[in-house]
Amino acid sequence: MIFVIGIGPGGREQMTGRAITAISEADTVVGYTFYIELLGDLVEGKEVVSTGMTREIDRCRAAVEHAFAGKNVAVVSTGDPGVYGMAGLILELLGEMDPEGSVEVEVVPGVSAANGAASLLGAPLMTDYAVVSLSDLLTPWEVIERRLEGAGAGDFVVAIYNPRSKKRVKHLNRACDILLKYRDEKTPVGIVRNALREGQSITLTTLGKAAAEEVDMMSIVIVGNSATRFLGAHMVTPRGYPVG
Repeated sequence: MIFVIGIGPGGREQMTGRAITAISEADTVVGYTFYIELLGDLVEGKEVVSTGMTREIDRCRAAVEHAFAGKNVAVVSTGDPGVYGMAGLILELLGEMDPEGSVEVEVVPGVSAANGAASLLGAPLMTDYAVVSLSDLLTPWEVIERRLEGAGAGDFVVAIYNPRSKKRVKHLNRACDILLKYRDEKTPVGIVRNALREGQSITLTTLGKAAAEEVDMMSIVIVGNSATRFLGAHMVTPRGYPVG
C-alpha cells in the first residue's frame, strides 16, 4: 500500500486528520529531507527514506520497491500531492513497474501553498484563477511564457510558484512584464513566504513593483485580476455578489 500524502505547510495543525492517520499506518515514510523534518515525532519508530532536492524519481522508486516488499509506505509532499507533488510520479512509476496493479494507492489531499497563502492575504482566489510555476527544470520556458500569456489574456488571478531562485533571478521580472501587457501596473499583488509556518512573512504590493520585491523558492506570488482590490489589510477578488 502506498499513501501519497499532502502535509500542507508541514505543521500538524494544518494537516488533515486523514493525513495524520495515514502516516501512522505507514511502516516506511519517504520524502525530501526537509519535509521529513517537518513531521517531527510523527515518524518516530518508522523506517525513513529521505533524499535532497532533484532526486524525486529515486525516492518514488524506493517507495514502490518498499511497497512490493509488503510494507505500507507514506510518500509525503508539502502542500497537496497532486499540485507539483509526488502523486503523478508515483502513478507513472507504478504504470511502468506494476502494470498489473498489485499495489494499492491512496492519494491524501492537503492544503496547497496557493490556498495557504490566499488565506493569509484575505480572499484573492474567489473566482477563476491559474497556477503557474516559473521553474523551467521540467517545463520549457517557452511553454511557461505561453501559459502566462493565456492567464493574462483570460484575466485570471495568477498564483505563481517558484518565482525566483539563485539561478533563476529574472524569471519573475519576465512574468510580470507579460502580465503587465494585460492589466494595470497598480493591480494588487500579494507575496507570502513560508505560508502558515515558522518564518512567515506577508507583503502587499502592486504588479508594477512586484518584481523588485524579495522573493525566493519558499514564496508564493498571487497577482490579482482586473477586479481585485485591497480592502484594508486584505486582498480581495470579488466573485460578483451584489453588495451594497
